[in-house]
Amino acid sequence: MCYTRHMFDRRLDRALFSGNPWVVAGTLAVACALAAALGGAIVALGGPLVAAALAAATLAGLLVLRDLQIGFLGLIGIVSLLPFAAFPVDIGITPTFLDAALAAVVGVWALRIATGRQRDIVTSPITLPLLAFLLVAVFAFILGLQHGALTSYLLRHFAEMLLSVGFAMVVVDYCRDWRRLEGLVQGLVLAAGAAALLGIALYALPDELTNRLLSRLSVIGYPAGMVIRYIEDNPELAERAISTSVDPNVLGGLLAMATALIVPQVFIPRPLLPRWLVIVIVGGLGLCLLLTFSRGSMAAAAAGLTLIAVVRYPRLLLVMVAAGVLIILLPWTREYVLHFGEGLQLQDLATQMRIGEYTDALKLMARYPLFGVGFAGSPDIDLYLGVAMVYLTIGGEMGILGLAAFVAVVATLFAAGWRVREAARSDPGHEALWLGLYAAVSAGLVGGIFDHFLFNLDFHHSVTIFWLLVGMSAATARLLATSVVDPA
Repeated sequence: MCYTRHMFDRRLDRALFSGNPWVVAGTLAVACALAAALGGAIVALGGPLVAAALAAATLAGLLVLRDLQIGFLGLIGIVSLLPFAAFPVDIGITPTFLDAALAAVVGVWALRIATGRQRDIVTSPITLPLLAFLLVAVFAFILGLQHGALTSYLLRHFAEMLLSVGFAMVVVDYCRDWRRLEGLVQGLVLAAGAAALLGIALYALPDELTNRLLSRLSVIGYPAGMVIRYIEDNPELAERAISTSVDPNVLGGLLAMATALIVPQVFIPRPLLPRWLVIVIVGGLGLCLLLTFSRGSMAAAAAGLTLIAVVRYPRLLLVMVAAGVLIILLPWTREYVLHFGEGLQLQDLATQMRIGEYTDALKLMARYPLFGVGFAGSPDIDLYLGVAMVYLTIGGEMGILGLAAFVAVVATLFAAGWRVREAARSDPGHEALWLGLYAAVSAGLVGGIFDHFLFNLDFHHSVTIFWLLVGMSAATARLLATSVVDPA
């Protein structure tokens, strides 16, 4: 079999690179005819949309095979700008753009190892606790099937979650040098900045026009109809920016983490992007975050920026205080201040509903403490899955063991980052990356107190972006530790 394939490859090489132009032309003609016949068959059987989707997927796969960084950057662009986009085909399931991008990146990475092009795998201190977290998730999933039916929807989304969490290990292995890590940070900052600017532009347009533009995305799986969001879903109250993220809280989470990631670049002599562009992106992220009216995301961004200020740039606290005073005093932010104040006083409906969710989630954890109830549903009619907090969501679905494994991942990650803090200070550029990435993860962790998107089967992109940042943070700590061991 191997000999036959080898002979075929040799003959194909001779045909394509022959000195005889007639041989080359004939070979290409046969290849084009076969491709046309295959394309015609696909169009006839599946229609033009299927053919276009397959052509796009093939082209994307070839690009990723050529350069894995293209796959990473494409994935970042999708989670930031088209997180809910799906191919307009139905093959039993409707594959999303993110499914294809994540499968391409992980698949090419695994293929490089299987074929021997890559002979080792770089790990980090988070590898073992992360594997433990995945193992507990699988156990909880299997045990939880006694409480609900195994459906294709549940199986697919659970597999997506496992892939996104495990993706952190792929990121660590890929980011073997500062150039690769810096490229991913640049891509994430630019993509999040584009999402913010798009959100601001759509917010500024008349509601009817914005709704019509966003509804056009229904051809790739987005919702249609009335898609604009308002405070408490009441059109009489203020509109909330959503960009292309459908939900303002989902957008807010992305913006909060991206804000913490980029702010340290403002303070260093040579930022990753031109300084004027860094300032524009910071301003766009901040303004769009404000327009989401997402209180949890604002708190998350404030936590990330506070970490940056405490660890390295204390003058940032003055900027934060000044911004807070302006928000309180300016007349056109009055509705925002009132909305935030109602949350602090537990007066609005959303906050009161969350308190009820927290109470039920704690009862669920008390009844099923070790592995939780799994992901199929609650076995008790008086309790339910679905609470607006990452930690109670993990505790309810995976029990105390799952929550402990998650805490172990986070603790190991920050312990590794803390150990290299002196090495980070030796280079302003590396320090800004180190500080921004850990601040971004911190923003996600604080945001998880108020929302569940970072561990939710229905928000695959939010799970992916968080674990991407975890992997990049672990890679930064590893690179800094390596520079201490081997200064050369």
